[in-house]
Amino acid sequence: MRKKFSGQVRFLCSHRGLRPVKRHQLCVGRATGHGYTLKMLEPLPDEYFMREALRQAQKAYAADEVPVGTVIAREGKIIARAYNQVELLKDATAHAEMLALTQAEAAVGDWRLTDCDLYVTKEPCAMCAGALVHTRIRRVIFGCADSSGGAAGSMMNLLQMPTLNHRCEITSGVLHRECTAILQDFFRTRRDERGSTIS
Repeated sequence: MRKKFSGQVRFLCSHRGLRPVKRHQLCVGRATGHGYTLKMLEPLPDEYFMREALRQAQKAYAADEVPVGTVIAREGKIIARAYNQVELLKDATAHAEMLALTQAEAAVGDWRLTDCDLYVTKEPCAMCAGALVHTRIRRVIFGCADSSGGAAGSMMNLLQMPTLNHRCEITSGVLHRECTAILQDFFRTRRDERGSTIS
């Protein structure tokens, strides 16, 4: 029989000689012949965070921006969300990753984001990859590759340059189909609009 584990944590830990753990790590108490054992929550999968990044990309699409979205997670919680706002802000550096990094630094209270993971729907460009290295991001997870300008392994790999003082872990291809589809649809619509204007 399984129960929700709530305010009895301290009592049970002291009573059974268990080491206290953080509240967000507790899931359920399971009755055994020797009392309760704690079952830890499983980490959220990369797909969960990439879907949140896709929601940001959809906001960019609705604003007529190139639909790229980003979220940054720390200890399993999202601390920053952003989407491309280059046209809105009239700022060539206002990529989703750059905006999210600024938010995350404010949330953490430090420019070093060594225990943070960044999820982005499209492979980062050279500018964003450089910023990810400088902020010491732990992992970079992206959806679709950018064969012409990607700096996480496609055109170059700035995230793991041996001469730089930090290297990010890279995971690619998470929700690849969905991340590719929104970009393809955006640029297809733009081409169709330009074609109808010319004719």
